[in-house]
Amino acid sequence: MNKQVRIWLALSFVVAGVLSLFASSHPDGFEKAGEDTGYIHTATSYLSSPFPDYSLPNVDSWLSDSLAGVIGVFLTYVLFVLFGKWAGRNTR
Repeated sequence: MNKQVRIWLALSFVVAGVLSLFASSHPDGFEKAGEDTGYIHTATSYLSSPFPDYSLPNVDSWLSDSLAGVIGVFLTYVLFVLFGKWAGRNTR
């Protein structure tokens, strides 16, 4: 891993682990529209989220939000590295 990738990865961890704590707790546009129209109460989810509401289940306080962000960045990085190795392999 070159120096530039390490710098961007470290910056991503800082944003996910620290700056995300200052994000707004108000609903986003889709959630707000769903609340205003009453749709949010009848909405169903077909997939369960590993980090509901951007936090870790069974972990209280700010640590839950920070860990969810850091784990999300790590999993995304690993996924793209694996995809890059798969896509970049030689084919005959």
